[in-house]
Amino acid sequence: MSIMRVKPISAFEADMKKSDLKRVLGKWSLTAIGVGAIIGGGIFVLTGTGAYYHAGPALAISFIIAGIACVFAALCYSEFASILPVEGSAYAYAYGTIGEIFAWIIGWGLILEYAMGSMTVAVSWSGYFNKLLKIFGVHLPDWLTTDPASYTGEGFSMNLPAFLIVLLVISLLIKGTKSAAKANNAIVILKVSAVIFVIVAGLFFINTANWSPFIPDATQIIEKETTHNAYGIGGIISGAAAIFFAYVGFDAVSTQAGEAINPKKDVPFAIIASLLICTSLYILVSLVLTGMMNYQDFNPLGKYPEAIKAPVAYAFDIAGQGWAGSIITVAATIGLVSVLMVMIMGQSRIFLGMSKDGLIPPVFSKVNPVSGTPKTNLMILGAIIATVAAFTPINKLADMTSFGTLFAFTMVCIAVWILRVKQPGLNRTFKVPALPVIAVLGIAINTYLIINLSIDAQLLSLGWLAIGILVYFGYSKKRSKLNNRIDE
Repeated sequence: MSIMRVKPISAFEADMKKSDLKRVLGKWSLTAIGVGAIIGGGIFVLTGTGAYYHAGPALAISFIIAGIACVFAALCYSEFASILPVEGSAYAYAYGTIGEIFAWIIGWGLILEYAMGSMTVAVSWSGYFNKLLKIFGVHLPDWLTTDPASYTGEGFSMNLPAFLIVLLVISLLIKGTKSAAKANNAIVILKVSAVIFVIVAGLFFINTANWSPFIPDATQIIEKETTHNAYGIGGIISGAAAIFFAYVGFDAVSTQAGEAINPKKDVPFAIIASLLICTSLYILVSLVLTGMMNYQDFNPLGKYPEAIKAPVAYAFDIAGQGWAGSIITVAATIGLVSVLMVMIMGQSRIFLGMSKDGLIPPVFSKVNPVSGTPKTNLMILGAIIATVAAFTPINKLADMTSFGTLFAFTMVCIAVWILRVKQPGLNRTFKVPALPVIAVLGIAINTYLIINLSIDAQLLSLGWLAIGILVYFGYSKKRSKLNNRIDE
């Protein structure tokens, strides 16, 4: 059969009926999953890197641009979720509309998105955790908290806290989705409270001189014989591209559709609600942060080398409000756990969907009958994510995550348009308004942001996609259940 074969809607419906996953997630639990994934990566992690390496004080504009790009994709995701409420997210949507090869490429890109996102958050958690230990007078040696590329000493080094937190999260997820969701809900309340605290308390310590110039002149940052273009209008756009992965939370909502109680209504609601809530908070926090702390002070080789790993807490420390920095450090250390939890959970469900279709080995679709979770799937993922997070710099991970996210969003905008033309009579509990306009805008802005990612991120990500093509033709194409006419 052709590589353009499409999985019938009836096959998805059959998968839903036979699924071993437990439907335990309601509307607000799904929204909390979205907020849990979104709040953390952008606010507690990328505000520092976005301000220093890209946009300066204009980081708020970068968040607005990224948020607008997300709105178009979120609307398209919502329509798909109302038609195909299954695990697999954009991968499943493409498989049901534009064909297997495109579904594979998107799935392969989502693997990059979620794996790199998980690693980025693990590294950032390590930064906050180390800061938390220092509050209590505990100082871990640099060689145990630094990846080899960033280590300035000699001999072996690794980020041990990043390694261990991934293993801890995996152990929580293996116990079951319901207990993980309850833990996430509690953490989300803590995180949102901490973010509101940052906005309100930070207002009293803003130095408006830090906003001048609001858009710094374009320049080059030189680090260890490498150069990086920053600031100006180009920096705002590249900043939007680099921070884009912070919005991956609403995509994570769609990966949980297989465990939603009423997916056709609740998933679209949760996608849009979580995006609107978090975009507003991102803009406000970025303004407060760059007002409290000069963007150049996030230089990892400068006066405050640790600030880029825990930017919000350090901003309060530098303002002489150590007590506030301590509160934020505790909240971020706990809060980033839920981001990591949601990302790894989403990754495992994408693997589950691809494995059910025969495109990756069957071990990834085995669900533990007691916990209702893909236990082996999670254990394999945990081993890989923990190892890479321990040995890779945070800025490389974040940029590659953004590529996977932007690529998936672009393909969803294309696929929802195709399905509307091909099968206009399908029951849609949510429909994208002015679809051609929304789809074109989504495709254009997401593609533009991909072009504005760093060259390294583009080359590494394209290399990843090239490997994916080889895997598809060498393994997946022959083992596809559609190819073997297995209708489950």
